[in-house]
Amino acid sequence: MANDLRFLIVDDFSTMRRIVRNLLKESGYTDAEEAEDGVVALNKLRNGRFDFVVSDINMPNMNGFELLTQIKADEKLKHLPVLMVTAEARKEDIVAAAQGGAAGYIVKPFTKATLEEKVAHILKKLGMLPV
Repeated sequence: MANDLRFLIVDDFSTMRRIVRNLLKESGYTDAEEAEDGVVALNKLRNGRFDFVVSDINMPNMNGFELLTQIKADEKLKHLPVLMVTAEARKEDIVAAAQGGAAGYIVKPFTKATLEEKVAHILKKLGMLPV
């Protein structure tokens, strides 16, 4: 069931993590954990069970692109869908995210409807939600 999915929200800004967590909760996804950068996120991913990653791009220590590269290079993690979030809608970022294996891309600020739609679209594409 889609509502049993476990999300990892990665953003260096705690308010943004809380916003994403609340929007997911309102959309019926209540199981979410947070990480403040890619290093912490990768550690949590390697030591826990997650089904979906929502990651900011611009973060200290390890940015979203580096995290995406690490996830896709890891046999145990590469199946995970990664939704990239950024404040900048630069075309080269969108292309880099897609080429890196990101499942989708959202530009801040976004609404609950946008996040819900993106997550549902990705889950349907992966066969994790009924069409």
